[in-house]
Amino acid sequence: MPLQGSYILGPGNGTLSVRTGRTGAAAKAGHDLLIEVTDWKATLEIGDDPTQTSVALDADAASLRVLEGKGGMQALGEDDKLSIRQTIDDEVLKGKGIEFRSTEVQTAANGSRISVRGELTLVGTVHPVAFDLLVDGDGTLSASAVLKQTDWGIKPYSTLFGALKVADEVEVTLDARPL
Repeated sequence: MPLQGSYILGPGNGTLSVRTGRTGAAAKAGHDLLIEVTDWKATLEIGDDPTQTSVALDADAASLRVLEGKGGMQALGEDDKLSIRQTIDDEVLKGKGIEFRSTEVQTAANGSRISVRGELTLVGTVHPVAFDLLVDGDGTLSASAVLKQTDWGIKPYSTLFGALKVADEVEVTLDARPL
């Protein structure tokens, strides 16, 4: 991948996903979820110097779809997945958009790693985030960041009177092949 230029990423050339875990006395009854964000757009601008380099991402919070649930006492059915989706939209993200804007970007000399710092907005709250965007030989981009929901004022979802909870930390991953 050339080091300089403008790159647009989205569902047509990549995946943006969230992995959740579970905790609490009844954790074995719940599921570790893989959730895909189906409506998102990211822009990567790489200039001659760091001040000309930026990363931006916008995602529709209502576009999250449960792909799978691992563990649990029984398999997740389609009704369960729809219910989880509705809960995420209504109670967790409250239908508010997701936005990331970089504040500092540094590209390794060989272009294999782009270190990104910026601000992520969730449910109207802005909090700093840092992650590395890895670039492999064929130009494929990958990134991963672990986020604590409570940093954005999000109370992790719980049920069974708090005996089963979604873990506070979730992992967000991006894999894309720029067009």
